[in-house]
Amino acid sequence: MAITIMENVVKNYRVGKIEVPALRGVSVSIEEGEFVSLAGPSGSGKTTMLNLFGCLDKPTEGKVYIEDRSVANFSSNKLADVRNQKLGFVFQTFNLIPVLSAFENVEFPLILLKADKPKQRKEKVMNILAEVGIADLANRKPMEMSGGQQQRVAIARALVKNPQIVLADEPTANLDSVTGEDILKLMLEMNQKTKTTFIFSTHDPMVMGYARRLIKVHDGKVQSDERK
Repeated sequence: MAITIMENVVKNYRVGKIEVPALRGVSVSIEEGEFVSLAGPSGSGKTTMLNLFGCLDKPTEGKVYIEDRSVANFSSNKLADVRNQKLGFVFQTFNLIPVLSAFENVEFPLILLKADKPKQRKEKVMNILAEVGIADLANRKPMEMSGGQQQRVAIARALVKNPQIVLADEPTANLDSVTGEDILKLMLEMNQKTKTTFIFSTHDPMVMGYARRLIKVHDGKVQSDERK
């Protein structure tokens, strides 16, 4: 079953008086539980695709669907609800809140959802920290952790609310190759265990190698789409 779809999507950005095309009629369907990499050089359109899948932007033309619902006419508040309830994000710069501990960073999206009592939140947070192998670092702040440990916190934060889709923007870019591979193994393990859909944007060959589906993007168009 398709969990998110792009249908004839065009995306243009305006730079001064010039309109710059980022996507030129992209149609892609992502199935539930896939482990997908959007690959291409800088300026290819892969990050634009990730932003559209993540409801962080809207297409100029065409439609984006999340679970069979077009998000084209969603208000800003409705898009925020979709991001909070259905999507998780992992960024190359980790984007952790520096004054909060690992526990507090992971707990934060649950507080925003207002769905659990403190005891339930604590249980969920500690369980996911244990799943990603850093329960013993729960009280440490980001500056007290390595890059790999911070990225594990970011993954835990993305997964703690049980999203349907996790979107990862160059998740290994600020990590050494050994740590990067450990993070990819962890994400693949979580994908297989929880059936959460993972969509990456990357130009890292190692990430492409781990992907179970590789969508190559060039000049705003899908160049190839290969399942492994």
